[in-house]
Amino acid sequence: MESQSAWEGTPGLPRRRELDLAELATFTVGPGGLVAAWSPTAAKMFGYPARDMAGHDICDVLMTGPGQRELVRRALGETGEGRVFNVTVAGGNLGEGRFAMRWEPLTGPGGVALVIVEQVSPLPRPAWLSEATARIGSTLDLFQTASEAVDAAVPWFSDAAVIYVAERLLAAGEFAPARASHGIVVRRLAGRLVGGPGDALAGTQMPPGEVLVFGEGTPSSRAMVGGEPVLFSAADEEPTQRLGRHARGSEVATNFSSYLAVPLTARGVVVGCAVFARAPASPTFNPTDVTLASELASRTAVFLDNARLYQRERRTALALQRSLLPSRPQVPGGMEVAHRYLPVGASVVGGDWYDIVSLNSGRAALIVGDAMGHGPEAAAVMAQLRTAAHTLADLGLSPGQLLPRLDRIVAGMAAATFATCISTVIDPAAGSCVAAQAGHLPPVLVMPDGETCVLELAPGLPLGLGAESFEATEIKLPPGATLALYTDGLVESRTRSVDDGLAALREALSTALTRPSGTLAGACEMVTQALREHGEDDITLVLARTHS
Repeated sequence: MESQSAWEGTPGLPRRRELDLAELATFTVGPGGLVAAWSPTAAKMFGYPARDMAGHDICDVLMTGPGQRELVRRALGETGEGRVFNVTVAGGNLGEGRFAMRWEPLTGPGGVALVIVEQVSPLPRPAWLSEATARIGSTLDLFQTASEAVDAAVPWFSDAAVIYVAERLLAAGEFAPARASHGIVVRRLAGRLVGGPGDALAGTQMPPGEVLVFGEGTPSSRAMVGGEPVLFSAADEEPTQRLGRHARGSEVATNFSSYLAVPLTARGVVVGCAVFARAPASPTFNPTDVTLASELASRTAVFLDNARLYQRERRTALALQRSLLPSRPQVPGGMEVAHRYLPVGASVVGGDWYDIVSLNSGRAALIVGDAMGHGPEAAAVMAQLRTAAHTLADLGLSPGQLLPRLDRIVAGMAAATFATCISTVIDPAAGSCVAAQAGHLPPVLVMPDGETCVLELAPGLPLGLGAESFEATEIKLPPGATLALYTDGLVESRTRSVDDGLAALREALSTALTRPSGTLAGACEMVTQALREHGEDDITLVLARTHS
């Protein structure tokens, strides 16, 4: 190739008058091609730190392609203003690709040369990495996400892979920086061994959920504390000891000779560590592998943290739900009650509520309500209404007295809202039920033979609209009959009218309640599961059965 005296118009380089210096890297080589100086920009571009490059032959590290060594020798031995040529480098933080290198002799032929580098065109990422990044994070489950990551790495990238996450992050949800002074406690989420018996042993030798400690100064600990990948040739002490306690564990631990620990960093904080290993028959990890592993770890870390945050919020919501909904209602003799609540979508709590209040003389108040909307805002309204309704029912107020007081409570709330509600008092001894409703759907009565009917109650406005009164209706309950109270999410959707939904509910109730040896709880579960596929709102169903 002819020597060139100017960067502009040089073959193999972009044609432009001004170059972005952030895209350039420099280093110098001395006689024989040994690296004399390695700049931070070169370390960033190629992934090799300066301490690993000083004194090494540049041809052994970067110029590994056919004929490239000869180009370097000619560039170092020539006089003139410089030489430019393109090389293909297998690696770099910018990805594999072709780089344009300009060699400028600084001290004459055979002396020191300055090399200016720009990436011309990146090569495609390996197919396994492209597929992996598309596949990881298919769920918000921690263990599933980690399993997808190790499945992506083995066997295409490494012979073994393990994903660890900081135990304190899981237990306390703290974004505390990792410190190695007393070791780092981690939990193994997933492990995978390549082929043969090793793959079958992965589940027993590296069980998900096991807690262990990365000791101070161990490679995995250094990776988490420093936030940088660490290459090493012997496994961490604690994981090795754990493996040795299992059958054939020692054999598995000695199967590998090259290791790579990569921190899992999400939102600027190290949340865990990915450890990859290769057997002696495989090539040792190099800076190119570090770049690929870092990309895989980066995507894994984000999805693991998303899953962690989701699980934390879900635990919080479940705790809130358990505190708001009745867990062990006191049901008087002569009747039994079953209930089922299903929030819509990803919500765990919403605007639906139900309550069962034991009253004197063997009676029980059953209340079902639905605050407008769903999610935490509706749950806040629901919590106030359920507490108020429970207190009013416990004071012995009848349905016709309870609903006006709830209406005033809703009307007095700071945020404009409304809710529907049905309040009932069941007397098993008298075989009767008194019910009043506020904008709610009517109950369904199911006879012992499966015949159903929709009960007609006096109309009433939803709570919060200032209704002055709510008329109560008395209903006869034959022995063995079942009263069904529910919310509109069970019967109404954009694709199904209320009438069609009621017809489907009646059919499902009849089928579920006439099954031989079926239980009331089983019928409740069966009905909600049958109708939930059309649900676009929270679903609540309460079944009450009287006995003779």
